[in-house]
Amino acid sequence: MRFILPTLALPLFLMAQVAHSEAPVMQTPAPVIYLADNLDEADSLGWCIDTLGRGFAEELQAHSCNPQGGDVQFTLLEDSGLIRSVEYPDYCAEVLQGREAQFGLTICDAENPSQQFRYDRETLALSPANDETLCMSVGSASRSAGPFMSRDLLLEGCADIDPDLRAWIIVNE
Repeated sequence: MRFILPTLALPLFLMAQVAHSEAPVMQTPAPVIYLADNLDEADSLGWCIDTLGRGFAEELQAHSCNPQGGDVQFTLLEDSGLIRSVEYPDYCAEVLQGREAQFGLTICDAENPSQQFRYDRETLALSPANDETLCMSVGSASRSAGPFMSRDLLLEGCADIDPDLRAWIIVNE
């Protein structure tokens, strides 16, 4: 009896490991930057970069991609590496230092290295241009956000994070 449990538990463990790996049903209009894996987003809307709370905010999170767009719409300006908000076009994503939120939304400045990102089309990683060993990722835990869901938006070592939590799709058109 002792040996049957591990044998039965192994398929369940493997199923849990591959349970997500499903693409979202993207409804947010372009431009949009969203996670390639739907993870556990309840309505299969996917995960987008978003301002914290409703409307403008100085901190960013990952949030269910809103079908109406708005503050979940961002675009990567490949010539400068800026991740610009569509809703607030003078504002761009920035890596924050020494704050609880790891990404903020500040006035765009193409000369600011904290606002310059690179996108690796092979690994789908978004990294600070000055340190490609770090990746923008979503936290492993989701939480309720009204009718939607949210997660932390993090900067973590690319080699240390599950690829499903750091693989982004960028649709600029």
